Amino acid sequence: MTRGLARFHPAPRADWMEVMDSDWNDWKWQLKHRLTTLEDLESRLVLSSAERAGIRLSGTKLSLGITPHFFSLIDKKNPHCPIRKQVIPTIDESYVDPSEMLDPVGEDTTSPVPGLVHRYPDRVLLLVTDRCASYCRYCTRSRLVSGASGYDFHPELDRAIDYLKSHTEIRDVLLSGGDPLLLSDEKLDHLLGRLRAIPHLEFLRIGSRIPIFLPQRITPQLCGILKRHHPLWMSIHTNHPRELTTEVHQALGRLADSGIPLGNQSVLLQGVNDDVETMKELVQKLLFCRVRPYYLYQCDLIHGAKHLRSIVSKGLEIIEGLRGFTSGYAVPQFVIDAPGGGGKVPINPDYVIYKDEERVVFRNFQGKVFEYPEPSGSAVKPPNLSVPDYDVVSYS
Repeated sequence: MTRGLARFHPAPRADWMEVMDSDWNDWKWQLKHRLTTLEDLESRLVLSSAERAGIRLSGTKLSLGITPHFFSLIDKKNPHCPIRKQVIPTIDESYVDPSEMLDPVGEDTTSPVPGLVHRYPDRVLLLVTDRCASYCRYCTRSRLVSGASGYDFHPELDRAIDYLKSHTEIRDVLLSGGDPLLLSDEKLDHLLGRLRAIPHLEFLRIGSRIPIFLPQRITPQLCGILKRHHPLWMSIHTNHPRELTTEVHQALGRLADSGIPLGNQSVLLQGVNDDVETMKELVQKLLFCRVRPYYLYQCDLIHGAKHLRSIVSKGLEIIEGLRGFTSGYAVPQFVIDAPGGGGKVPINPDYVIYKDEERVVFRNFQGKVFEYPEPSGSAVKPPNLSVPDYDVVSYS
């Protein structure tokens, strides 16, 4: 336990030393004192000309907003700090690649009710707000999050509830946005109660980056509310091991102690986490926080995010560098959310070398080749593959 805890450190408060602990630990104080302007940042950080220009333009695409907690994690001496790259705009956001889209995963085309996305047969996405505690510069929903783009997003929760009641095939609702945990305790409790009253809904999920941006929000009172609406799961969003501070570790512990299964979704980002060692440290710290690494996303083709997108081969390299080299629980599924609305597609390293009706030949994490005999009379027709040359490791 001691060795694991040594990986966690409190968020530094050098810029807020005068702030009382009672204020710093108050999530409403953190929200009220978010850094939202060029002046806010320049008073605490030496900005590059690209950042200064990006901040001036941020109000037309995706607003600037950073909680003091998260801003305090920035290494001010490193212009390429992985925390800095995620939340401080640059002029690169104004450049739109021809492949990029306003709605890269096609949510608007599968939205029967404003704020509700029904793509998969038995589950839906319910967008309950357009606000976040801080704004990620690669946000898939930058068209509607923060209100800066003029999208004029207004979820219609009554219509969404009616839709859910009438579609008995739906068993799973994911609350997202924006961030659902920015709702007040009372509003969140009321909404979860309305959903829980629908008989065919088996379980609820919440997607949130609040435990990372604003761990102070995860109060005992909030955890008590969430606990009343089980079975309830939560997916958090963490990209870099530095984000897992002592405060975050404690907040995640409160959620886990409330019986909420926790999973993590990371986005593969250039210069942030697109290397094996960074991702290994992240997933191992997540497990210590009782969070299961769930997805590693290839960055969506959102407008203005090309400078943050890493290449797919990096994601495959990371998965291969984790599989067999750390706990199996620590290995996320690498996925691409198919552009235009095709849904999440798993992308895996090639481990199968050859297969026919009699055998499957495959390699392990060390590159050693093994053969598994198929049951006789297999009904599955194998692909027409030529047999490669290989040396099989004997299992006899």
